[in-house]
Amino acid sequence: MENTSSNRVLITGGCGYFGYRLASALHKKGAKVILFDTAPPRQEGPEDIVFVRGDIRDYAQVEGAVSAGVDCVFHIASYGMSGREQLDRQLIEAVNVQGTQNILKACVEHGVSRLVYTSTFNVVFGGQVIENGDESLPYLPLHLHPDHYSRTKSLAEMAVLEADGTALRGSSGALRTCALRPAGIYGPGEQRHLPRIVGYIESGIFRFVYGDPKSLVEFVHVDNLVTAHQLAAEALTPEKRHRSGGQAYFISDGRPANNFEFFRPLVEGLGYRFPKLRLPISLIYFFAFLTEMIHHLVGPFYNFQPLLTRTEVYKTGVTHYFSMEKARAELDYEPQGHNLDEVVQWFRSRGHGKKRPSSLSSRFFLDILFVSALIAVALSFLPVVGS
Repeated sequence: MENTSSNRVLITGGCGYFGYRLASALHKKGAKVILFDTAPPRQEGPEDIVFVRGDIRDYAQVEGAVSAGVDCVFHIASYGMSGREQLDRQLIEAVNVQGTQNILKACVEHGVSRLVYTSTFNVVFGGQVIENGDESLPYLPLHLHPDHYSRTKSLAEMAVLEADGTALRGSSGALRTCALRPAGIYGPGEQRHLPRIVGYIESGIFRFVYGDPKSLVEFVHVDNLVTAHQLAAEALTPEKRHRSGGQAYFISDGRPANNFEFFRPLVEGLGYRFPKLRLPISLIYFFAFLTEMIHHLVGPFYNFQPLLTRTEVYKTGVTHYFSMEKARAELDYEPQGHNLDEVVQWFRSRGHGKKRPSSLSSRFFLDILFVSALIAVALSFLPVVGS
C-alpha cells in the first residue's frame, strides 16, 4: 500500500464512526489528517490530527478546509441514511447534493488531485432482487427511489464520477475521482445502526422477523471499508495510472447472509432469545408506510424515531448482494474475515446484556401492545363497510 507520509488528506464527516477509523489508519501510515465535521470527535486521538469545524453546505467553510494544501479528499459526510433522518428531505438535499458540489468546486479551485467518494449500494437498488450484481448495473431511475437519501446519493455519485479528469485551476494536473459503494457498516463502537438494534432488543420490541428466510444481504466490517478507501486513493495516483479514475466499486465482506441471521449472534450474545415469529414483508412494509405518513403529519411538532422506514424494510428483507471482482482486480481489495464477537464484547463492556428476566406484568404489557399493533395494521387492509 502507498506510503502516505507526504500526503495531506481531508476527511469530510471525519469525526463520525467510519471517518475517524479511516483517519486513525491514515495517520498511522504517516499522513497528515484534517477532519472536517460539524462537531469534534468523541474519542481522544493523536494531537496532530487536525479538527476543522464546518458545515459542508457552506462553501466558504469547505474552501477554508480544502485550501490547506490538501492532496486527497475522502468525502464521507452525508445525511439521511436511516431512521427519522430519512424523512427530512430539505436537509438531505442540501448535504448530499449541494455539499458534494461544494467539495468538487473546492477541489478544482485549490488543486486537490484525488477525491474518493463514499457512496452506497442504494444507487442501483430500490427494492428489486439483485443476485451477485456488478458495476455494469445502471443507476436506478431517480423517480423509482422510495427515499431521498438514495436518490441524492445517486446524484452526488454521478457528479463525482463525471468530474474525473477535470483540469485543476492554475495547474497542469487534473482531479481524479472514484466512488465506493459499501454495504451496511458494522464493528465495535458503530453508533448509527447497532445501538438502535440493541435498543429494540433490550426494550422487547424485537419480537419478530420478516421476509423470506432465504433472502440475502451484505455487510462490511469497518476495517475492510477503511482498507478499501486507502486502496482506492492509491489507485488514483499517477504511479497506478489513475486506474480507479471515474470508477465505482461495490465493497462488502463478500459473505451474503440473511439479515436477521447475521444479527443472531448479537441477540443471543447479549442473553436474549431470538424471535421465532416470522411475518410477511408486505405487512411490515405497509406498517412502515403508515408510520412515515404519521411522521409526515406530526413530525413538525414531535420528531419521533420510526420503528422502521420503507427503505429499511426492503434493505433488510429483499435479496441484494454484489460481486467484489472489480474491486479485487482494480484495487487489490481482499476483505478479511470478521464476526460479531467483538461487537457483543463492546456492548457488554458498557453494561448491555440481559441481567434478569422481565417481570410478568411488563411482558404482558408488551405482548398486548404488540398484538394490538398487528391487529390495527391488519384491519387497515380491509375495505370500509359501505364505501
